[in-house]
Amino acid sequence: MGRVAGRCVRVEPRRRARAFVLGMLSELPRKKCWTIAENAGDATPDGMQHLLNRASWDADELRDDVREYIVEHLGDEEAVLVVDETGDLKKGTESVGVQRQYTGTAGRIENSQVAVHLVYSAERGHAAIDRQLYVPRSWTDDQNRCRAAGIPDDLGFATKPALAIQMIARALDAGVPAAWVAGDEVYGANPQLRAELEQRQIGYVLAVSCSHPVATRAGAFRADALVRRLPKRAWQRLSAGVGAKGQRFYDWAQVDIDDAAARPGHHRLMVRRNRRTGELAFYRGYSSHPVPLAVLVRVAGRRWTVEETFQTGKGLTGLDEHQVRRWHSWHRWTNLAMLAHAFLVVTSAAERARNPTPPGLIPLTCNEIQHLFATLVAQPVRDIAHRLRRSLWRRRHQARSRTSHYEWQAAQQL
Repeated sequence: MGRVAGRCVRVEPRRRARAFVLGMLSELPRKKCWTIAENAGDATPDGMQHLLNRASWDADELRDDVREYIVEHLGDEEAVLVVDETGDLKKGTESVGVQRQYTGTAGRIENSQVAVHLVYSAERGHAAIDRQLYVPRSWTDDQNRCRAAGIPDDLGFATKPALAIQMIARALDAGVPAAWVAGDEVYGANPQLRAELEQRQIGYVLAVSCSHPVATRAGAFRADALVRRLPKRAWQRLSAGVGAKGQRFYDWAQVDIDDAAARPGHHRLMVRRNRRTGELAFYRGYSSHPVPLAVLVRVAGRRWTVEETFQTGKGLTGLDEHQVRRWHSWHRWTNLAMLAHAFLVVTSAAERARNPTPPGLIPLTCNEIQHLFATLVAQPVRDIAHRLRRSLWRRRHQARSRTSHYEWQAAQQL
C-alpha cells in the first residue's frame, strides 16, 4: 500500500483505501461496501462508498502502479500477454454498461456487464495488469444515459478487440517485457489486432474458428478443410503445459500461411486434436523469426492462465462482487481488487522463490496465502458492541429502503 499511497492526496482516503484492500483480502463470505466497512470497524459504509464515488484519486494511475508492481516481481522477456473478457451478472438497467449480452460466466445471454482484461503471464506467476469496461452501442448512442452513469463525454463505441488493442499498446508503450499475445476466437478473427501486433513484431497465438479462411500456396481454404488434407506424419504429440492433472498432451499440426496481405514474418495455422475425443481447435500463429512448433504450443497453453486469474480474482478478492453503478466507481473497485490480487500473486511467487517447498507439500498458492494473511496478519474488528451497532444500522437502513420501495410501488399504480 505504501507504493500506491501517493495516488491519494489526503491521508483520509489513503487510510480508507488500505482498509478497503484489507477487506478484499479478508475471508468475508461476501465483499461489498457494507461488509468491508464492518470488517474495518466503520459505523456505516458511507466512508467506503465515498472512496469509490467522490474521493479525489485517479484509478488509471493506480492501474499503472499495479502493472509496475507485477512487472517488477514477475517480469520475463518471454512473458505472454493474455487478453479475454469476463462478465458480471446484474439486475436492472442502471449499472454502467449493462445489457442483455452473451457472457461466458453464465454460458448464455444474460443481463450483465462485460469487461476485457489483460493478464501478464510469466513463469513465476500471472495477474491482471489492465482492464477496460465494454460499453455497448445501446449506451454510447444514448448520451443522457451515459452522462447519468458518469461515462466521459468523449467515449465512443469500441469493440472488444479494439479495447484489447488499446490495452496491449498501453502495456508495450510502458515498457512491459513480453514476447507474445494469446487470446480466443473473438480476438483471433480480428485483422486489426493481428496487424497491430505484426507491426510491433510481437508474436501471437490466437484461436480462430473452424471456418477461418487460410491462404496457402495451393489456394484459400477453410481451416477445417485443410485438416483433412494433412498426412498422418504431420501430427506430433506435444504438451501445452502443466495443468491441474499434469502435462496437457495433445496432437498438433501446422500449415504455413501464404498470404500476400500479411506482413513479413512467419504465419501459421495450428491445429490441436484431443487425443481421446478427436475434437479439433484452431489457432493462428505469428512470429517475427522462426520458432519451433513446441514454442507456439507453449504460448497457446498459456491462455488458460487468464481463466485462473478470473477465478482467483473473483473468488479471493471480490473482483465481481461490486455493487456500483457509475463509471468511476466500477474502475476504482476493479483496480483495488486487482491490487489485492497482485499482492497474493507476488507473495506466492516470492515464497516459492525464497523457500523451496518441502517434500510432501504443494507450493503455497494464492488461496493459502490469503487464508494465512487473513488469519495471522489482518485483524478485523471483533468487538461485540460494534457488531450490534452494525446490526441495528443494517435493519434501520433496510426498513427505510422497504418503505421507500412500497411508496414508489404505490405511486406507480395511481
